[in-house]
Amino acid sequence: MTATLLGIDVGTTSVKAILFDLAGNPLDTYAAPYPTKRTAGGWVEQDADLWLDHIRRALARFAAAHDLADLRAVGLTSQVNTHVFVGADGKALAPAIVWQDARCGDEAAELERQIDESDKMHWWEAPRPLDASHCLSRIVWMQRHRPEIWEKTRWVMQPKDYCVLGLTGEAVGDPVSHNGILDNRHQPIDDLLDLVPGAAERMVPVAPMTGVAGTLSAALPGAGTPVAVGTMDAWAGMFGAGVESNGKAMYLSGTSEVLGIVSDTIKQTPGVVVFSPCEGLRVHAGPTQAGGASLLWVSRLFDTTPQALTDSVAGLDFSRSCPLFLPHLQGERAPLWDAKARGTFLGVDSNAGAPEFARAVMEGVACSAEWILRTLETSAQIRPDTLHCGGGGFRSDIWNQIRADMLDRRLKRLAVTDPGVLGAAGIAAVATGLLPDLQTAFARIAQFDRIYEPDPARREHYSRLVGLYRDAYRAARDVNHRIVDLYADRPSQADG
Repeated sequence: MTATLLGIDVGTTSVKAILFDLAGNPLDTYAAPYPTKRTAGGWVEQDADLWLDHIRRALARFAAAHDLADLRAVGLTSQVNTHVFVGADGKALAPAIVWQDARCGDEAAELERQIDESDKMHWWEAPRPLDASHCLSRIVWMQRHRPEIWEKTRWVMQPKDYCVLGLTGEAVGDPVSHNGILDNRHQPIDDLLDLVPGAAERMVPVAPMTGVAGTLSAALPGAGTPVAVGTMDAWAGMFGAGVESNGKAMYLSGTSEVLGIVSDTIKQTPGVVVFSPCEGLRVHAGPTQAGGASLLWVSRLFDTTPQALTDSVAGLDFSRSCPLFLPHLQGERAPLWDAKARGTFLGVDSNAGAPEFARAVMEGVACSAEWILRTLETSAQIRPDTLHCGGGGFRSDIWNQIRADMLDRRLKRLAVTDPGVLGAAGIAAVATGLLPDLQTAFARIAQFDRIYEPDPARREHYSRLVGLYRDAYRAARDVNHRIVDLYADRPSQADG
């Protein structure tokens, strides 16, 4: 009988679950997508119960192929700043509002006007933004536009927390996932919560990510197995990529790009999310809005697959002219925090075809990551020479080399495609005492399969392209905002 760990990631596009042995070797995998409803006006929604349905299917599949009698721990991670309004019966009252959803921009701006920068520094020691994806922005919107749902709401939950509730019956969150309403001591920020009457009573209690939330219910395969509290996808992915000590840095790529540096030092820098210290680590991070999602989008335009597009880029002469792309398909997060930014192609000529547009998308996403990295280095006062990398967006060797060249950094790729799933499983191993601490856990189970070195011959070209990228954003900003405003008052129509 083999002792096992189960890691689960409730991502933006799919649920991924992997059964590991205690050394971090995958034994079996489950992955299944679910639909995302996007409507005009920037609405992005998901059916929260589909997350749980897929987790139950994963458990059933693993139980059919493996003996789960020695399943030692279950760990969950998920997308964050996706919010589920949950009734007293533990059921979702409305579709989950996904982190990409921009409907609450006005509510966020109103809340921002009530908060001084000095308050932010007191709470978080950094001028972090309160944007359209903040839970309080979502709550204000729900109070105004769906008061009947708000009145029935018992909890406002992140996806991971909703799934833990469904699996164990326990309502609990972790301090990292809920950092936007907690201060540096992981205590609720009363002055912030008081801006929105009724919000404080609807927040889930928090516990350490390495705590045990509860056990799998009797109706599930593996019943009685401890389930860890867990944490958000970026932190789980960070651990899964072997970033577990001061000075290390990560670059995760999936639907979005997330970069982070672990550093005890803080230099006040706008545009950066500086997390409160947790598990002995302070993380400076920056998420984008559309990374891997940009390549998926352009592949649909050309009625092909992301793999076929990346293969077509391999045949391009590097000196061939390509458009410049701003990957702001649904606004942008770090370091711009501009909900009205929009995707933009510049420099398009009649020679541009699918390969040129694909390379433009890859380079545009890499430019956005470079801007984040420079901002993070200022905030953290550290310039790492190596970034630990992982996620589905790092499957392409061509794109990975573009990223290494654009960032002028060595990229060290994790062998497991899904670092968040590995991170969730490792956190669960620590929560149940199978491993003594996070540092020991991920030094043991994180393995790498390739290193990408930056090409000095491309340094000057990409340095110039990065400058053009920033100029292009600034030049297009006003026009893109006006386009968004032009359609803001039109009735919403479903687009898929």
